[in-house]
Amino acid sequence: MERRICVIGAGPSGITALKNIKDKELNVICFDRNNEVGGNWIYSEEESHSSVFETTHIISSKTLSQYEDFTFDDFDETVADYPSHDELRRYFQAYARHFELYPYIQFETSVQHCKRIHKNEWHITITHKGKQYTEIFTDLVICNGHHSVPRVPKYSGMFTGQFIHSHHYKKASPFADKRVLVIGGGNSACDVAVETSRVSKKTSISWRRGYRIIPKFFFGLPSDIVGARSSWMPVKIRSWLNDKLLNLMLGKNKLYGLPEVKTKFGETHPTINDELLYKIRHGKVHPKKDIERLNEKMVYFKDGTSEEFDVIIACTGYILKHTFFDRSFIDYSSGPVPLYLKMFHQEYHDLFFIGMFQPLGCIWPGAELQSKILANYLVGEWEMPSTIEKLCQREVTHPHYKQINTPRHTITVDYHLFKKELLKQLPKKWKSKIPKTISQST
Repeated sequence: MERRICVIGAGPSGITALKNIKDKELNVICFDRNNEVGGNWIYSEEESHSSVFETTHIISSKTLSQYEDFTFDDFDETVADYPSHDELRRYFQAYARHFELYPYIQFETSVQHCKRIHKNEWHITITHKGKQYTEIFTDLVICNGHHSVPRVPKYSGMFTGQFIHSHHYKKASPFADKRVLVIGGGNSACDVAVETSRVSKKTSISWRRGYRIIPKFFFGLPSDIVGARSSWMPVKIRSWLNDKLLNLMLGKNKLYGLPEVKTKFGETHPTINDELLYKIRHGKVHPKKDIERLNEKMVYFKDGTSEEFDVIIACTGYILKHTFFDRSFIDYSSGPVPLYLKMFHQEYHDLFFIGMFQPLGCIWPGAELQSKILANYLVGEWEMPSTIEKLCQREVTHPHYKQINTPRHTITVDYHLFKKELLKQLPKKWKSKIPKTISQST
């Protein structure tokens, strides 16, 4: 059987999946809704996709955020420790050019529906430049990320000001001279609070629980580089040490008027931000408790206080959803995600997920390793374990971190442990930096 493989998404995970499948001289095509490589790292003020903010920089260092087949030094040795969204866009596009991926990508194409007819027969319905049609593939590789369907909070009452999700936030200037309330304590929320505080009349930030704020640098080094030096330790000991270091460097949250952290390190996603605490102590961002209810422009908080706002920006994350699947087929929006190595399905061995995990670190190095395992599987150089069902369930029952029970924490992995698990599935000489030119079949 000649394989014909469909890759959905030409973002950071999609291009490394495409590259490694192409390296095996397989018939592959990638569909992407944008007109360039880069996914949400293509900044756009349009709301056509979940693009980054105008001022976004990555929250992991370049050293731990690169493809080994094409490092940042291979691209540009002058790239900053924490690259901007534009540096990253150019990096991904250079990767695609270097490995000659563009002939295998069909841009301006939206995947409408994916239906598995039977083993190794997928009917993929797409829309391309206004025309809809269906193509048939033997295998389907999902690389469309997990930041496309906003999770919008609901509160009692009605807010008559402007209420948006961070999905629709692009830059701070539209909020000049306005009273802004940001909901959330994750990376997006803290970035939005910091950026709007530069132009707003007043910016406040509402937390329902305590979040760890981790600076980008410790001892003059990127914080994840410092953390990597203890990666040989068991997770529990490493987490304890990280907490002690944070308390020593920053002090308790209560010193900044923020809710105290009541979870152990790793039980929730930490927030990487150098400016929030500075802005709070300089009176530019004002901490608020969780929201009780809304009434016109008045917001009532659970500590009994209330305040008027012109704008609420909900930075409350995204739903893990694949809109092109029937919900009766696959739905990971609320429950566990039982995928071996976060990529292999226990029943459908012609369906694969690349980059659908949330490390305490960067996704792309793990996605690169997943892609190499997938490529080896497709050509028979890696064998699916006979115990795949048990292994899939073990992914759910034995997570790296026992996190709090929320939909956001169903796909968390430890960056270093996950890479080790993936590397065990690969030969010692797994890097492939030389572009492979093949004749494209149709």
